[in-house]
Amino acid sequence: MFRTTRLAAAALAALTITGAAAVPAGAAGHRPVSRPQVVISQVQYNAPGRGDRALDNEWVTVTNNGRGRVDLSRWTLSDSARHTYRFGHVVLGARQSVRVHTGTGRNTTRDLYQDSRGSIWDAHDTAILRDAAGHVVASKSWGTRHR
Repeated sequence: MFRTTRLAAAALAALTITGAAAVPAGAAGHRPVSRPQVVISQVQYNAPGRGDRALDNEWVTVTNNGRGRVDLSRWTLSDSARHTYRFGHVVLGARQSVRVHTGTGRNTTRDLYQDSRGSIWDAHDTAILRDAAGHVVASKSWGTRHR
């Protein structure tokens, strides 16, 4: 009887170890590493030209790489000098982008305007995207100070 109990205990231990190894990492309380859903995908800084034309050609593109819609309402986009643009009621569809221009213009689903009279994105800068709670969602730096 003692031998039967030992065999049963060994078999149970082997099944427990095998079962634990078969559980996916996500089920064990670990989150899988995933690509960020909303990113700063492109930046055009120090745009060529003068006046309003140059400001309209200075922009940051925000892209939703996810499969679902993302509500950007009350999200902010800022630079290292703390110039801040607050998104109004903007919903970014799956795999869609919106370009935030420095200058003035008419907002559309693809282009938004900060209505700034001066350049925002400098040759050495950082664009920071924060959600409505103020958490950093994405950032992108450029220029020699950021290498």
